[in-house]
Amino acid sequence: MRIWLVLCLFIWPCVALAEAPVLRGHFVQGGLAYGRTAPGTKMEFNGRAVRVGATGSFIIGFGRDFPGIALLSWSGTDGIKHSIKLTIKARQYEIQRIDGVPKKMVTPPADVLVRIRRENGAIAAVRRQDSPEPWLESGFLWPVRGRISGVYGSQRILNGKPRRPHFGLDIAAKPGSPVHASTDGMVALAERDLYYTGGTVMLDHGHGLTSVYSHMQTVTVRPGQFVRQGEQIGTLGATGRATGPHLDWRLNWFDQRLDPALLVGPMPE
Repeated sequence: MRIWLVLCLFIWPCVALAEAPVLRGHFVQGGLAYGRTAPGTKMEFNGRAVRVGATGSFIIGFGRDFPGIALLSWSGTDGIKHSIKLTIKARQYEIQRIDGVPKKMVTPPADVLVRIRRENGAIAAVRRQDSPEPWLESGFLWPVRGRISGVYGSQRILNGKPRRPHFGLDIAAKPGSPVHASTDGMVALAERDLYYTGGTVMLDHGHGLTSVYSHMQTVTVRPGQFVRQGEQIGTLGATGRATGPHLDWRLNWFDQRLDPALLVGPMPE
């Protein structure tokens, strides 16, 4: 059986022949791509096994500094392995200077390093989850309305010192503003006081896709709770390492940090 591959950028649905994978999405650094193939097809992306759902759906993601070429491979019912190279477009990132951050938040004192490692370990564990449920298929909405105060990928200069790039999307708004789940998902982490991110909620959307909502004033959900898109999960605040009230909204496909702004339309008025 001959297998075809159809790459459809920003167009869905597409007509696929036989067991061909079909892709749509943003093939840029920070982008997420949706795929569909015959159920039972074995997929790999850059050598990593990719979960294929019961209906043949799958996703792949490209982090901030993802290389320009990626390899997508699959094996269908004929048992033959096929592959194709995907081109991932590079992006230019902003430099963001933030002053007035408390010194202990820029360079943590030694006595809190154990706490930071423990909290980072819990966050990393959530991002390793590979749940089979396709909750992500509910799509994406803005979790809160406000002013965009920080963008994905920007190089952060804190109190004059270079730090890691910003991997989320910051939305500034009035303290206490309701924060909603952008996508259907299971609450995988709900903490009211993490060192860096303060009030924090992480949702598992299935297939390795997770989101995080940080610096919240209140957290109103608990681990193991299923939330629907648009359901309130807390309120906006300025907890953790924050110089003002805002929501830091992040999205990951396993260890690949994605840009939420690519998945939503303009901010509602």
